[in-house]
Amino acid sequence: MLEMLSSIDRGLFLFMNTQLVNPVTDFIMPIITSDQLLRVSYGAAMAILLWRGNARLRWLVLFSALVLLLTDQLAANVLKGLIERPRPCHLMEQVHLLVGCGGGYSMPSAHAANAFGQALLFALTVPATRYYLIITASLIALSRVFVGVHYPGDILVGAVLGGLVGWVVARTFEWFEKRFLNRSEVPNVV
Repeated sequence: MLEMLSSIDRGLFLFMNTQLVNPVTDFIMPIITSDQLLRVSYGAAMAILLWRGNARLRWLVLFSALVLLLTDQLAANVLKGLIERPRPCHLMEQVHLLVGCGGGYSMPSAHAANAFGQALLFALTVPATRYYLIITASLIALSRVFVGVHYPGDILVGAVLGGLVGWVVARTFEWFEKRFLNRSEVPNVV
């Protein structure tokens, strides 16, 4: 069963990475997946929420950092070491590689986990953002296949991991909000 799933995953990877390539994806996907761009974008978004947001959004920034910490550590430092799945660019010669292959393992995609963790946290707590964030998270996740460093299964597992963490932290934030933020005696610390 696992070999069949692995074979399907490899086939999907090769189709997406070698058959769907074109000058537009070759230009856009390395930008979308760029660690520097993602860090700067996340930092800017959180800075804007701290600067312009109300007390609720300022507290949400703290919970967002918790999501990022959990998804990144679980994906990169726990699950990748347990699963030890090599990246496709380490195993296949025909990979259309658009960025450095990286030395770590493939499963799960930390990019997908981080993006979907943030997307679900904000989609559940600030519903007006849900479409934009889910589309953005999906593009970030798919970019990992297009640039040649992850299988589709890696991004699926990363997305599920991130979604679960985002959901748990969103529910925790809702509990925190009901317990502490709706009380008039709680000072606005942020």
